[in-house]
Amino acid sequence: MTVSVTLGDLGARLGAKIVGDAGIVLRGIRPLDEAGPEHLSFLHNPKYRSQLESSRAGAVIVDDPELAPDRNLLVVEHPYLAHARALEIFYPEELPPPGVHPSAVVDSSACLGEGVSVGPCAVVGPGCSVGDRSVIAPGAVLVRDVAVGVDCRIHSRVVVENGCRIGDRCILHAGVVLGADGFGFATVDGVHHKVPQVGIVVVEDDVEIGANTCIDRAALGETRIGRGTKIDNLVQIAHNVVIGEGSLIVAQTGISGSTRLGHHVVMGGQVGTVGHIRIGDGAIIGAKGGVIKDVPDGAFIAGFPTQPYQEWVRSMAQVRNLWKLRRRLTEMEKMLERLRAKVEGERNREEQ
Repeated sequence: MTVSVTLGDLGARLGAKIVGDAGIVLRGIRPLDEAGPEHLSFLHNPKYRSQLESSRAGAVIVDDPELAPDRNLLVVEHPYLAHARALEIFYPEELPPPGVHPSAVVDSSACLGEGVSVGPCAVVGPGCSVGDRSVIAPGAVLVRDVAVGVDCRIHSRVVVENGCRIGDRCILHAGVVLGADGFGFATVDGVHHKVPQVGIVVVEDDVEIGANTCIDRAALGETRIGRGTKIDNLVQIAHNVVIGEGSLIVAQTGISGSTRLGHHVVMGGQVGTVGHIRIGDGAIIGAKGGVIKDVPDGAFIAGFPTQPYQEWVRSMAQVRNLWKLRRRLTEMEKMLERLRAKVEGERNREEQ
């Protein structure tokens, strides 16, 4: 569902300065190159400034009114954030109605808060609690003694295993598994004996976890995801990992057991770590980085094994030039061979 909003109303709701016709009616958001006169658009990346000049958008979110002096504008400090808030206004989330679907299974010992929705074929097991206005989507399963906070969205096919804790305003996308056993085995005489995993997973407030991500329960104690952390699709987080608040973990990353991340750590796609290391506050790890030792606070590293980013960039530049170096080496070998033949020829003539 899309709503219609005047530029003036939108500016008031976003706390933006209005430039131009406050009465223009807008009916959605489009990129600069696709927007028509009825659409709002936005400019937050300078590389798209050329599109602003030719865009047909009815109004544009910018941070500097001088970028488009003859257009209808919403002027804000952070255009991309304002764009996100505008999306929420134009495309409000359509939540299912409160209540329990007849095909859902809710144990008699479970506790549901005000306005909770439990969808078709969902399961809320013994001892579970679900906070006010949270949504348990079709086919989701809370196994036993699971606690879910207020205003959470637990999407289809999510499984939350025994004892795990989810804070307020969390989003778990389709296929997430919280609390499966960690990968723990004692190997004796070639036989792998399972080590029971008896801890839990704790997800703090305002965390979002992408589709088909798996976060294992602790062997003992907790695997913990810090407040405000955002995790992409297809991420594996092993037992007893602790991730600090405000971190960003991108798709296909794998974090081995007992690794500890500080706050506001950024991991690019397909990063992998060994276990039992610490990654410092504010560290950034480039895509496909392989982390095999502790990372200091604020470091920017990349490569496998990881190294400081600028060193890695120089190394990659040298690798690209290896074919040139090989060709030069081949030419030098040929020159040396010719010189050697010349010297030997002169020596033979002198001996004669």
